[in-house]
Amino acid sequence: MKLSIIIDNFDAASSVRGSVDQVTQHNNQQAQRQAAMAVLAHAEAGEIAARLRNLAVPAHQDLRAPENGLVMLRGRVGGDGAPFNLGEATVSRAAVRLASGEVGFGYTLGRDGEKARLIALCDALAQSRDFGASVERDVIAPLREQLMIRRKQAAAETAATKVDFYTMVRGEG
Repeated sequence: MKLSIIIDNFDAASSVRGSVDQVTQHNNQQAQRQAAMAVLAHAEAGEIAARLRNLAVPAHQDLRAPENGLVMLRGRVGGDGAPFNLGEATVSRAAVRLASGEVGFGYTLGRDGEKARLIALCDALAQSRDFGASVERDVIAPLREQLMIRRKQAAAETAATKVDFYTMVRGEG
């Protein structure tokens, strides 16, 4: 009797452990997609297209043709105050499906529909077992490196204009 309870508990613990592993894997995949989308959103459309030309891109179709729209920008006073509507920003979006079934989505600020389509294509390719590693290696990693270089240059230019102010305390009471 006791042995069967132990076995049942072991099976239950194993299934819980397996579902936790699946959730962890899903969260890691989501984090990788978010990081890739951040890099692609900051890259130029021409840079993405040039990197994709080096890959044998499989057949794909547009699920949602590139379209432009508006999103509401919200802000908070001091970062923690009551939210307020700051204004609107133009956004382009697109969705692409590979012949193998992976679906990718692309969003970017501005009216660059082709960039949104390229981002969606990269998102779909990154989810593919056949193309995921090559997209990360040949498209996203070099764009990430270029983005970091540009950010370091901007930080260096900003640091060059820094002015340090100091005050001298007088000896009077």
